[in-house]
Amino acid sequence: MKILYFGGQKSGKSRLAEQRALALCPDKPTYIATYHDSYADSEMKERIAKHKAQRAEKFITIEEPKELMKVIQKGTYLVDCVSMWILNLMDEKALISQLETLAKKDANIIFVLNEVTSGVIPLDKESRKFVDLTGIIGQRLAEMCDEVIEVKFGIGKRIK
Repeated sequence: MKILYFGGQKSGKSRLAEQRALALCPDKPTYIATYHDSYADSEMKERIAKHKAQRAEKFITIEEPKELMKVIQKGTYLVDCVSMWILNLMDEKALISQLETLAKKDANIIFVLNEVTSGVIPLDKESRKFVDLTGIIGQRLAEMCDEVIEVKFGIGKRIK
């Protein structure tokens, strides 16, 4: 089963995705953390610490910023978050190639994606590329996933 949770920042998507992963695999699903700690961003480090505390000992954690298909085999996985994975690669062909491989995996994969495509068009080229890639990858994920859940204010609404 492939599932996509998407929503804005602090919408509650990670919490709901974690609950779903635990329901699918109560004996420790694998949490794939995609943040690449190369930005010396103290605020992000605080967010990561909160996420780690939230999931505590309920998950096996693997930090993998780029090559998801290297770590996903059989089992239940939570990829948090796809947005960071996109930012780490910024290469449409590489991202789509990995998604095509992941779609064929005999595994439960829950994806978490930030919804960034509903705002204004960014002024700089790199930000526009990121927003565009998020829309493209979001569409691919929605197509390949069995379920798609939009999250707002901690409430998930299944749209597929």
